[in-house]
Amino acid sequence: MSVLFDYFAAPDNDAAAATIDLVGGPADASLPTVSLKGVDPFVQLGTLESLLTGVGYETIIERDIAPVAMADGGARLVVSLTEELSAALSDADEARLREVAEPWSRTDEFGGQADPADLATMLTGLAELARTARTRGDRLYCWVSV
Repeated sequence: MSVLFDYFAAPDNDAAAATIDLVGGPADASLPTVSLKGVDPFVQLGTLESLLTGVGYETIIERDIAPVAMADGGARLVVSLTEELSAALSDADEARLREVAEPWSRTDEFGGQADPADLATMLTGLAELARTARTRGDRLYCWVSV
């Protein structure tokens, strides 16, 4: 079973929620979008946020990430990313992203199969999306389709 994770910028929860029924996700709504195959917004981005901010993972996962939209009994979701993660991504330069990609690649969630260089490339795209969101006054979201 393949799960799709599209990260995108939208002006507010209503605009983000409106993407839930789009077959192609937020890209169909012409929203700035980055697809990250196999990178979930809960555990893996929680680990990433911990690595970028220095805040303990346990503290990060205690935050309630409630969906802004849900369909098909949870098979499709739109969730808001934390402001802390968005800011950390937006502020990170390429060297910092490469530095974080190394320990992130070794986490259990990647099953030892992640290439740090590939993750650094993914992070560069996600950081660019975060900068776009900041410039536009948008927030970051993830569209999930199982």
